[in-house]
Amino acid sequence: MSELLLRLESLAGELPQRTETAIVLTLAAYFAGLRLFAWLRSPAWCPPILLASCLLALLLALLPLDYAGYRQGVEWLTWLLGPATVALGVPLYQQVHHIRALWKPIALTLPPAAMLAAGYAVGIAWLLDAPPRILASLAPKSVTAPIAMGITQELGGSVSLLMGALLITGVMATLGITFMARGWRLEDERVIGFALGVNGHAIGTVRAFEIGPTAGAFASLGMSLTGVFTALWLPLMWHLMA
Repeated sequence: MSELLLRLESLAGELPQRTETAIVLTLAAYFAGLRLFAWLRSPAWCPPILLASCLLALLLALLPLDYAGYRQGVEWLTWLLGPATVALGVPLYQQVHHIRALWKPIALTLPPAAMLAAGYAVGIAWLLDAPPRILASLAPKSVTAPIAMGITQELGGSVSLLMGALLITGVMATLGITFMARGWRLEDERVIGFALGVNGHAIGTVRAFEIGPTAGAFASLGMSLTGVFTALWLPLMWHLMA
């Protein structure tokens, strides 16, 4: 292990700004997170993305690679978030017959759920005297990353702080919904999936696909609609309140 760290340190010292270094570290942390997740017997409270993020943060702390250089090196990976979000239209199409049958409850529950997700985070931060930059970074925390980044930049927030809020929100929402579904003996995959997508964005959607294709389709629907709805109403409301 020490020899591997020394080798990575040497590589990072030689190529501090190289894209290859950042990509190798990211992929290594991701696959290590998957292996660790399987070794821990797939706990719902600790998804692979959280493990991978912790491992990557540890690597960046140990190696002489500054965060600005790392972020520049993985810009194309961030760009891929957009096509990945669009690709979720495939499971939506496969489950469109279920979606048509429940369009009324979806239309009634989505707006208050999306507003509440943004409202309570901003409200708590405001009560704690957080500056506007932090409020703008927390407001779109329940929206999938590609849309949330655009909203945060428009509101004048910090993308780095937003990404941390997205990770925490996705993990906690997935954990909470999983435990509530078990406690209430809720077995309808459509309801569970939609709740995971609305509240847990991409992390919740991954969990929904582990439950089943129907849950995954409704999670994709909830995540997509939450992103579109929030992108429309949040900037307008933000400027009106400002």
